Amino acid sequence: MASSRDILMTAIAPTIWGSTYIVTTEFLPAGYPITVAMLRALPAGLLLLLLVRQLPRGVWWARIFLLGLFNFAAFWILLFISAYRLPGGVAATVGAIQPLIVIFLARAFLAKAIRPIAVVAAVTGLGGVALLVMTPAAALDPVGIAAGLAGAVSMACGTVFSRKWQPPVSLLTFTAWQLAAGGILLVPVALVAEPALPPLTPANIAGLAWLGLAGAALTYIVWFRGVLRLEPSVVASLGFLSPTSAVLLGWIVLGQSLTAAQLAGIAAVLGSVWLGQRVQAAPASPPRMPPAAAPDRSSSSSSSSS
Repeated sequence: MASSRDILMTAIAPTIWGSTYIVTTEFLPAGYPITVAMLRALPAGLLLLLLVRQLPRGVWWARIFLLGLFNFAAFWILLFISAYRLPGGVAATVGAIQPLIVIFLARAFLAKAIRPIAVVAAVTGLGGVALLVMTPAAALDPVGIAAGLAGAVSMACGTVFSRKWQPPVSLLTFTAWQLAAGGILLVPVALVAEPALPPLTPANIAGLAWLGLAGAALTYIVWFRGVLRLEPSVVASLGFLSPTSAVLLGWIVLGQSLTAAQLAGIAAVLGSVWLGQRVQAAPASPPRMPPAAAPDRSSSSSSSSS
């Protein structure tokens, strides 16, 4: 049975992902989001492939590229579209609907019961993210909203199908396959949509190394471990820790202020994670079986007499 240790270990991934914003703005050249996403996924995936020295077989080729699309390529592209067309707070809040989507996808594809406490945890976390990052002047853009929702659906599909298709290989190999596939899918998009990167400085290289090694290779091994061990709704709710970590890093590293609303948002996010842990701890209700029919005494007695 999964334990609090599994939840805490899985929480490491979104906590580190919260550093993506500060690393991108402080260490990387501006205006190359898809190229940066490709350089985050593909080298990490190829490095892990060199370690495991194993490629997919049969139906797993299609499954891995579909998971790479859901978890990396489509998700990151849609995320960047949303971030460019919406204020950061609106984009983060739209994306935070993902745990609710996971709950219903898990019901459809994994036959997981929809538990009220899981819905409450997801709504609480969504409200917490809104308090963390929304501003009164936030404007709405239909394309940005649509991209944000589509990105949330993409990541939710990745979470659910990573659980549905139990890999026939080690967790390290499973992660390597997905990162490499996602990076490969991002290559043509980056080449078409963005100009070539300028010469990289030592700070740029350090930023890319952090995003690739810590922000991709390490964290996705931990994340997929959680996906395979925990309830899908619990894993998805841990994603609320990413904007929380980003806000706290902005306060600690960049000296940004924390408002009372943001403190309330942090409390709401932590409360939603705690509620999610209750979902994991609660045993699933066994399916109701029809009452067994009473034995036919006459046939029993005739059978025993013969």
